[in-house]
This record gives sequence, structure tokens and C-alpha cells, in this order.
Amino acid sequence: MDTEKKDARVIALGFFDGVHVGHGMLLKRTAKMAAQLGAGASALTFDTHPETLITGHDIHLLNTANDRASLMRGLYGIEEVIFAHFDASLMHMQWDAFISDMLIKRFNAVHVVAGHNFYFGYKGTGNSEKLRSECARLGIGCDIIERVEVDGIMVSSTYIRKLIAQGDMERAALFLGHPHVLSGRVTHGRKLGSSIGIPTTNLVMPAGLQEPARGVYATRTSFDGRTYDSVTNIGVKPTLLDGMQEVLVETTIFDFCGDLYGKTISIEFYKHLRPEIRFSSISALKMQIEKDILSTKLYFDSK
Repeated sequence: MDTEKKDARVIALGFFDGVHVGHGMLLKRTAKMAAQLGAGASALTFDTHPETLITGHDIHLLNTANDRASLMRGLYGIEEVIFAHFDASLMHMQWDAFISDMLIKRFNAVHVVAGHNFYFGYKGTGNSEKLRSECARLGIGCDIIERVEVDGIMVSSTYIRKLIAQGDMERAALFLGHPHVLSGRVTHGRKLGSSIGIPTTNLVMPAGLQEPARGVYATRTSFDGRTYDSVTNIGVKPTLLDGMQEVLVETTIFDFCGDLYGKTISIEFYKHLRPEIRFSSISALKMQIEKDILSTKLYFDSK
């Protein structure tokens, strides 16, 4: 890479919630152009969803910011994920200033890649066609990725959120291009699993994320560079009848024995096995968990 281009970037533009197959087309193009131009492969996204500030309504996201960045790096070779703080100043930035001042002057963009429905600048007055023409005027490259469909349906984070809310992880994976991912730091539970001989690893459902349908899932759990088959329950432990409202993510990790408290783990969701159920006794609950473990093993054995 020559000296003039050593800090040059090819920048993918978008929020990238879920990092789905549509985003994947955009990110692949970014990595390819970066290699051709001898520039860094980057993605510019935001720490909070722009619609939250613009409309005042919270958007339940598919992933944490860390998971978005990890998926972009791991799946598509993006070297740098830039999180811009979306505040009133950025919201009121004129669309042409976003290109000239932010992309080119601040981040040294030599080429940008965006989706066909990318809107930017004050009141969304910038669009993909304006981006293309202004980049040409300013002497940098621009690619616009057209809509991507699966089964005749346009791939979108909004549609995938509906699938996750319904627990349809297998169909969600078709649109994501990978299993749905949830990561977080392990917290102490109530030791019920340990008391019945089936210890669990516990996460609190991160605030602001789309909650999957409550119930039990066949999952895979990763930490410390290793991945294990697992079974995960999302819910509020109705069998205990103690009025708990906090949604917990409880995972039984196969072929592992150890304390993960304080560690960050990543859970991939593959199949919804059953809904959340209130059992008549702890022994009945234990019997069902054992069935869930067997169902999960059979599921992964069939893959």
C-alpha cells in the first residue's frame, strides 16, 4: 500500500442489525474493493438505531453492538467497525456534508458501498442515487447493492425480528445467513439446575434486544475459543411460582463442567423445541429437561 493510501478506507454504510444476507452482499463488495484498492475494509454504523432518536420509539434490535461487529469481522472480513454516536448533531447534518465532511474528510473514504434503501442526512434527504452522484463529483467510488430476496421475500431486519419473536430460528437463519446470535456476561443463577444435577449457565436478556419466543431451543454455545452443543431456555421460570419477571437465558452446556461466572459467552440458536411450560413439580421439570437434552442431541446428530 502506498503512503498516500495507507489510511484510506472502503466504507460500508448501514446499521447492519442482524448482519443478514443482504448486508452480506454489501460487506463482501466492501472487502473486495478494499483488496483491489489497497485500502482498509471498514463499516460505518451507529451506536443506537437512528429511528429511536428520530421517531422517539425504541427499536428492538437483533444484536448487541459487539455482536454486530463480531459478525461483520468474522463472516465478511471487515477489518474495522466504526460506531458513530447518533445524536441531534448527526441527525441534523445535511446529506452532502455527511459525504464530504464525515466520510471523506474524517474517515478518508476512497470508495463507499451502500444498500438501495440507504437514506441519510437531515430528514433522510440523502438517498442512494444522491450518494452515487455526489461521490462521482467528489472523485471517490460508490457501489449500490440492489435488494436481496429469499423465497420471494425481501431480506430485512424488520422481517427477521418477526421470525425471532415467533421462535422460528430455522427460517431466520435462511435470511440471516447464519444462526441467530445472543452474547452476554454470565451471571449467578439460583442454583436450581445444580440442585437437580443439570447445571445451567445464566444470562439476563440484554435490554433493547428482540426477545425470542419463550421456551426451549437447540443451541450451540461458544467461549474461550471452543464451541459446545447446548440446550437453552428463555423465560421466567414459571414452575417456581415466585413472581419473577426478569427474563433469563439459561443454558445447559453439554460435555462441560466448570464455572463460567463473569465470562462472556455467545449462544447460537438453531431450533425451537417447545414453549415455556409450568410443571407440577421440580421432578417433572427435571424429566422434561432430560428430554430436551435428548431432543437437542438428536437434532444435531441429524445435521
